[in-house]
Amino acid sequence: MNGLVHYSQCPVCDSTGIKPVLTVKDHSVSGQSFQLFECADCLLRFTQDVPDAGSISPYYKAEEYISHTNTSRGLINRIYKFVRNRTMTRKRKLVQRATGLQKGNLLDLGCGVGSFVNEMQQHDWQVTGHEPDADARKVAKDLYDLDLGDTKEFYQLGVSGFDAITMWHVLEHVHDLSAYVQQLRNMLKEKGRLLIAVPNYTSFDAKKYQDHWAAYDVPRHLYHFSPLSMKVLMEKHGLNVVQYKPMWYDSFYISLLSSKYRNGKTNWVAAFITGVRSNLQALADVRKCSSVIYIISR
Repeated sequence: MNGLVHYSQCPVCDSTGIKPVLTVKDHSVSGQSFQLFECADCLLRFTQDVPDAGSISPYYKAEEYISHTNTSRGLINRIYKFVRNRTMTRKRKLVQRATGLQKGNLLDLGCGVGSFVNEMQQHDWQVTGHEPDADARKVAKDLYDLDLGDTKEFYQLGVSGFDAITMWHVLEHVHDLSAYVQQLRNMLKEKGRLLIAVPNYTSFDAKKYQDHWAAYDVPRHLYHFSPLSMKVLMEKHGLNVVQYKPMWYDSFYISLLSSKYRNGKTNWVAAFITGVRSNLQALADVRKCSSVIYIISR
């Protein structure tokens, strides 16, 4: 390891009012435990002493890490792929509604094996896709004949070029958070929309499973956003959250994984009930959903 990132203040609002709240195990790769801290002001949670950008890549090297490998091993991963395929159309239509455009210029960051890039290209959008993992880029080439860029090129993409920028469960992985969000703003057209989907630790399923909640996914998830912390982060960089959208399937998928982490095997009935209860709470307030899509404007 080259180094660890230790925070003495909140990486979103710079408050020094931070304290440890949970110790969470990496169930996917290393088996190591990591401490989560919470900011008393913006309610961001973040992984303390996380491997730095030059050290973290080994924590992504697992066949089970489906966004990079497209594996169908295990029933939960097969369910994930089934749901992912069903949600591509919904994501496309959400982008079209948010931008008011039937076609335009889109940037998809952290695009995994390229499923969403392919969906948008099939509907006449000009799409740039960037993915940091070389193995995932190879899968995208094999599956869809896509030539994805490396996210190392992110800061060379220019300004004011995109009608939409999408990040589906990506922002929580970004080390250089402040500079990254500023660059997102720079690249967005004046009337463009930024769509960011991230897990929500204020959801019912997160509170139910606590340190076994699978969406903490340490150390790959550096930040664990609350709706307030996302709002604060965007406003800090001249952006505004204009709408919140639910990701209903996530409560079930995350509950299934969380049940497995807690019990050693999946309790399908209990996990399903937890997913239902989580979504029922989110019906009253979408900001309580297991994962939230934030639609953001300049």
